[in-house]
Amino acid sequence: MALTGRDKARPGGRRAVGVLAAGTAAVLALAAGGSVSQAAATQTAKESQTAVQAKKPKPTHTQIQLLAINDFHGNLEPATGSGGNINGVPAGGAAYLATYLKDLRAAAKAKGQDSVTVAAGDLIGASPLLSAAFHDEPTIEALNGMGLEAASVGNHEFDEGWHELLRMQTGGCLPDGDGQNNQNSCPDPAHPFTGAKFKYLSANVFFTNTQKTLFAPYTIKTFADGQKVGFIGMTLENTPNIVTKSGVDGLTFKDEVETANALVPVLKKKGVKSIVVLLHEGGFPADSKAYNSCPGISGPIVDINAGLDPEIDAILSGHTHQAYNCSLPDKAGKPRLVTSASSFGRLVTDVRLSIDNATGDVDRVNTLANNQIVTQDVVQDRKTADLIAKYKKLVAPIETKVIGHITTPSVVRTPDDSLESPLGNLIADAQLADPSVVSGGKTPVAAFMNPGGIRADLASNNGEVTFGQAFTVQPFNNFLVSMDMTGAQIKTLLEQQFSGLNGPDASKYKVLQVAGITYTWNPAAAAGSKLVAGSIKIGGQPLVDGTSYRIVTNNFLSDGGDGFPAFTTATNKVFGGLDIDAFANYLTAHDPYTPVATDRISIGS
Repeated sequence: MALTGRDKARPGGRRAVGVLAAGTAAVLALAAGGSVSQAAATQTAKESQTAVQAKKPKPTHTQIQLLAINDFHGNLEPATGSGGNINGVPAGGAAYLATYLKDLRAAAKAKGQDSVTVAAGDLIGASPLLSAAFHDEPTIEALNGMGLEAASVGNHEFDEGWHELLRMQTGGCLPDGDGQNNQNSCPDPAHPFTGAKFKYLSANVFFTNTQKTLFAPYTIKTFADGQKVGFIGMTLENTPNIVTKSGVDGLTFKDEVETANALVPVLKKKGVKSIVVLLHEGGFPADSKAYNSCPGISGPIVDINAGLDPEIDAILSGHTHQAYNCSLPDKAGKPRLVTSASSFGRLVTDVRLSIDNATGDVDRVNTLANNQIVTQDVVQDRKTADLIAKYKKLVAPIETKVIGHITTPSVVRTPDDSLESPLGNLIADAQLADPSVVSGGKTPVAAFMNPGGIRADLASNNGEVTFGQAFTVQPFNNFLVSMDMTGAQIKTLLEQQFSGLNGPDASKYKVLQVAGITYTWNPAAAAGSKLVAGSIKIGGQPLVDGTSYRIVTNNFLSDGGDGFPAFTTATNKVFGGLDIDAFANYLTAHDPYTPVATDRISIGS
């Protein structure tokens, strides 16, 4: 981040000028035959220094450092695979991130700049077992230690429901049976969970009955020189469609642009002219490796930026797990900073917000940002490392429990041409076999699993599979739900894999992983007509429109999540156990497990 000429320190400084003035006065007095006392010299120095200070112009700008992260997802330890690097450079890990944040703040302080650390959502949820086994309490504690001050809510903050999210803010312990269900709130009795020290913000999340926001819509930070910066925090309006319905029951999610624009005059009345939006919604640059630019960026962030009030000076975004950093034109045609710091703590965005002291507003031309890779070649922050070590010890009995074996090194989620995967088949089979969803003697005959809920390949230790490895695959703790659907409803469901929110472009297709059902779809057919007539079979028999079939899925899909509203038309729903338990139990019951052929879904015409 290059500094302008006005930011450079003047050589010599005030102290040198004052000493020079005092010395000159002494020489002149002695030359006139007089004498100079120490007191007189000191007084002369003070008067000269005061005169110099009076003539020195005040700084035209104030430089404030904003440090931002997003989509941390409880990754206290560095993620593995592609999620653990930036362009091949190993990156991430809470102990390294904490070090980077401290060092960046120290660098700003050395330049006389104030600093604030913020985040753009999904700090928790869909987390590795190290955090999830303790309801993400370790992640909140780690972020507290990193000096986070404000964060927008993201969709994954609602994974365990808004009541649980309130506990994340205020603290307290859950009576969860001391790890009986592979989770354990407040495992250290000497140190109960006290909640987040940072402020969650939810400007566009309202209680439906009162129209009050779940958390404060904004926060204002007043810096040492009196400058104010307002932070508006929001999640994506589409959150109810991608989280479990029960988790957001009683809440209303409103349009991001309308929400932020309505808050601009509110902040201005409070004397705030510098406004930053922390937005859990993002975009997709054409080159995912260009983490300090936005080549060909597309996605919701583009339209949101175009609609936001020009009084909003910067957008720190997230959700898409992409890395970008550039200025996009606002409605007035002026450049506005738009950034995102990838995910899992692999990047931190370092913004130098330049505020014009004459106007109190952001000077966008002199506002710069840099996406800094959180490399793993620095010393780990000791307190964060100690926190991680503590929870690693506590999670060990849960994580290392062997639940079965596989006959291949791993079971992969990589799909074939029909978009069916070996791991998808395993999970669907596990759901179909789970006894917890059998009710009144009615056993499901088909199962459906959303591919986005399969978060990693199923790994093994020389064929040995632990609960921790299974949890990495399915970290959401969704419940299984059995229900009745007619053949016609199932046809509608299958077409929704390629239409509505999931189409018509192939890049949006969401082909459900299935068990008990087979069919063929035609990639060349129009959206809404991709199923090949007569190809759908359940239990080897042709699907009949008017026949009722008992099926099973997770509660996320049951509520119409991922763009599958057909599930909401099902009847006689019965909730069973957790999906991770069904998965683990199936591996135990089929020990050792051999991946089956991907022959349930085919493409043709």
